Amino acid sequence: MPSMKERMLAGEPYIADEPEILADLDRAARLMERFNSSSASDPEGRLAALRDLLGGLGEDTWIRPPLYVDYGTRITIGPRSFVNVNAVLLDVAAITIGADVQIGPNVQLLTPTHPVEPEPRRAKWEAAKPITIGDNVWLGGGAIVLAGVTVGENTVVGAGAVVTKDLPPNVIAVGNPARVVRELA
Repeated sequence: MPSMKERMLAGEPYIADEPEILADLDRAARLMERFNSSSASDPEGRLAALRDLLGGLGEDTWIRPPLYVDYGTRITIGPRSFVNVNAVLLDVAAITIGADVQIGPNVQLLTPTHPVEPEPRRAKWEAAKPITIGDNVWLGGGAIVLAGVTVGENTVVGAGAVVTKDLPPNVIAVGNPARVVRELA
């Protein structure tokens, strides 16, 4: 029978009370604290904390603290991207952020899912679906991208939008739920 961590990594329902999962959460909490308390006058130390925390960090990518993650190791960010303050990247499943992406303040990328039915939810079952953000995407301040969503390259997501389903490349999407309002040339 697979462990809860193996179930989690496979995208199957799991309960996050296994010691190995809790140790991974603890590791991420320590590294987040190191990054979030790092000094702007020590850019090398700040970058080292990020490289220890995240699964992959592209060249010339800049993340402003504070940053909040579940595990960190399931997040990859491409080169020349920018993540503004108070980003919440809950990486129970993989979060893949492309190159040249701009992420506004207070953006949330949320891979976890929970059962709608009361009994499994009370029993603490959960699961997750990956999120993919294409190259040259701009996520406006306060945007929320939900589990299982892919945002196509060059797309702009307006401030405060809630992205509940995939967005194609080269569009502007706004609202809750986010809807395409314009195509980009």
